[in-house]
Amino acid sequence: MEIWAFWKESPGLPPRGPVGRAHPISKSEKPASSRERESRAKGREDKGKKIPQEGAGDGEIQKFDGAGYDKDLVEALERDIVSRNPSIHWDDIADLEEAKKLLREAVVLPMWMPDFFKGIRRPWKGVLMVGPPGTGKTMLAKAVATECGTTFFNVSSSTLTSKYRGESEKLVRLLFEMARFYAPTTIFIDEIDSICSRRGTSDEHEASRRVKSELLVQMDGVGGALENDDPSKMVMVLAATNFPWDIDEALRRRLEKRIYIPLPTAKGRAELLKINLREVEMDPDIHLEEIAEKIEGYSGADITNVCRDASLMAMRRRINGLTPEEIRALSKEELQMPVTKGDFELALKKISKSVSAADLEKYEKWMAEFGSA
Repeated sequence: MEIWAFWKESPGLPPRGPVGRAHPISKSEKPASSRERESRAKGREDKGKKIPQEGAGDGEIQKFDGAGYDKDLVEALERDIVSRNPSIHWDDIADLEEAKKLLREAVVLPMWMPDFFKGIRRPWKGVLMVGPPGTGKTMLAKAVATECGTTFFNVSSSTLTSKYRGESEKLVRLLFEMARFYAPTTIFIDEIDSICSRRGTSDEHEASRRVKSELLVQMDGVGGALENDDPSKMVMVLAATNFPWDIDEALRRRLEKRIYIPLPTAKGRAELLKINLREVEMDPDIHLEEIAEKIEGYSGADITNVCRDASLMAMRRRINGLTPEEIRALSKEELQMPVTKGDFELALKKISKSVSAADLEKYEKWMAEFGSA
């Protein structure tokens, strides 16, 4: 005699069979007892509760209880995403004074003045940083996390993508549950256009649409803790994109503050040159302000590449024509030669700017229509 029962699919695990398919249980197997059912129910109720680590004292970090989720998913997020205090400060970022000011108001000040940011003054629950590649959007996000003293989640499209059906949505849900657990938290979603592009297009896959819907639902629930006036439970979503015109309209609404991160100014370019070359010996004839004028239109990443290439020029001249044995025999002092003005001229001939004038015009047009800064 066989007893038929329906299996319930466990969250975070692949399906055990076709949906609705009954599985036989042999007569020798006993159905779950009431005690076992109570234990399972308690596990679901305890999901997300703070459990102290073994030997942990008061004030020490609590570990997220991932009951109800696949253990591998929880461990992956803990290991690869959570980063406490990135140690990037405002002074480590050249230029971008207006962006720093806006981010302080949107993210940092509510943590410092919780009594003021209430009611209509409640903090923004989402901030979008828009700008060309290499302008410092990721650095700004890490500076926000450092200044706030928050847990920092660095998320990309690969983080929230899984080959198993339904697992990507669970990753999104788990990410926000962990963020609320480790609050105050900053969730930085880089290249958000690759995760939440416009819905309803002909080439959109059903799985992609489900992930977008789950992300939008979770972002709608992020502001709840802030509206309850508990700054210690704040979860701030910071997002960055190089293609703001591809973002879904519903996501754009949830990212209430939209900030433009432009190319560096002449002063900013000079500051970036100083930061990149602070550990390199330079020829006295070099004037960084003159070089800064020549690299107008270069992004921060472009300027870093120019400095790196110029700093390698002297070494290339020194090892030219030497055998591998002679190169290995060179002392550190022989390679410590100053960077010259000619080195920068050669580097500028090799490295061009990566952002076109047409691209800049598109960013400015989008910000004029949808910007909120």
